[in-house]
Amino acid sequence: MKYNLSFLPEVEEDVIAGYLWYEERAFSLGEEFVRMFYVRVREFLSEPLLYQEIYGGFRRCLLRRFPYAIYFRVDGIDVVVFGLFHCARDPHTIKGQLLTRDM
Repeated sequence: MKYNLSFLPEVEEDVIAGYLWYEERAFSLGEEFVRMFYVRVREFLSEPLLYQEIYGGFRRCLLRRFPYAIYFRVDGIDVVVFGLFHCARDPHTIKGQLLTRDM
């Protein structure tokens, strides 16, 4: 099945923040972070229902190499990415931020 993909505006801010943090640590590490984000999005877009629901219809896909998770929802053929969060953050805080982000 082919899915439609969209991103909430906050996701761009999440990705840029991660990029800047990693780019300060090592040259081109931020670029690798962004590349891995899009690789994982492409991977889960092919079979988004394989990813477990974490809460309230949100599903999570972990990045490889970086301690981040992509949170998304599936509604029919629409996949909406709601956020990219560091895995060390409090799960209740992540849940609260996801619920405040509007489509």
